[in-house]
Amino acid sequence: WYLAWRRLRRNYFAFVSLSLFIVLVLVCAFAPFAAHHIAHTGPNSQHVLDQVTVHGQKVDVVSAGGVIKGKLVPSIPIGPQWGAAGGKFVLGADTLGRDVAVRLLYGGRNSLLVGIGSSAICVFFAVVLALLAGYFGGWIDFVITRFFDLFYAFPVVLLGIALGSALAINGFHHFGINIESGSLWIPLLVISYVLIPYVGRPLRGQVLSLREKEFVEASISQGASPLRVMFSELLPNITSSVLVFFTLIIANNIVLEAALSFLGAGVQDPTPSWGKLIADGQRLIVTRPTLALAPGIPSVLTVLSLNIFGAGLRAALHPPAQARVGPLCSRSSPRPFWGRHPCAPPAPAA
Repeated sequence: WYLAWRRLRRNYFAFVSLSLFIVLVLVCAFAPFAAHHIAHTGPNSQHVLDQVTVHGQKVDVVSAGGVIKGKLVPSIPIGPQWGAAGGKFVLGADTLGRDVAVRLLYGGRNSLLVGIGSSAICVFFAVVLALLAGYFGGWIDFVITRFFDLFYAFPVVLLGIALGSALAINGFHHFGINIESGSLWIPLLVISYVLIPYVGRPLRGQVLSLREKEFVEASISQGASPLRVMFSELLPNITSSVLVFFTLIIANNIVLEAALSFLGAGVQDPTPSWGKLIADGQRLIVTRPTLALAPGIPSVLTVLSLNIFGAGLRAALHPPAQARVGPLCSRSSPRPFWGRHPCAPPAPAA
């Protein structure tokens, strides 16, 4: 682990990406303070009929619209004020008069919550199933592998749309579990459920390889129980892979949540999320492009930072084999202009 830390410490791109992700998380955690003390509004508060003071003048949050001079004019929300309205409507308003900046911060909280929470649940169950399948083998491995194959038969997005749409109507009320429709638990559980095989199958392969190692056989011969072997011998040897999977799958889950919310199968109204805000903003992409760009930019930065940090973490924990680059040693090797010949024996020690 110390060597991995030294390799990761030298990767400045990974550290900058991690710092960017931490800043985005802290900014989104700042949402309640910004809403109550700066914008003085909530994420779902509507101000369709309200006015705001901009440079001493009263301006409608959402223009009245209607028939003006014989032409049908649609209602247009106020654009970005950038602090001119005393902290209100910094990024403008949507068609219902809701503050885009406040909804952006709360949407970031919900998207990060769904992404990190679903990744934790997915990795946990994937590790448990991989340990059971790799260690016991036999019919247990057969059943778990067929479970993985069942999900591999469906595209992730289509399966997420099917489950999310079905649960978004009536919720989930089975086995003593009551989850109402519109709850954040629905996209969180759906995303974690459909991605378990994509983490569990590679980990199962590693467990199958470690199962045949001498230290596992020595532990079994000393009378260790299966649970002790799995969690004391096998799990520590796949921890590095688990960390890499967890980091990379957070970015994947944030993108999947945005896609499901954009298609109406993820986070439901009025709860904001980055994907939901992009879906609302694309209707006014010509007149108010900030409604779509405001949630799109932080979501791209979050996914990009996590992918770069995950790649750096993988390179630190699993460094590639150092291949020797240079001329092959043979009698026909040309003699260099300076230095020793590549086939020359090493110089004797002084």
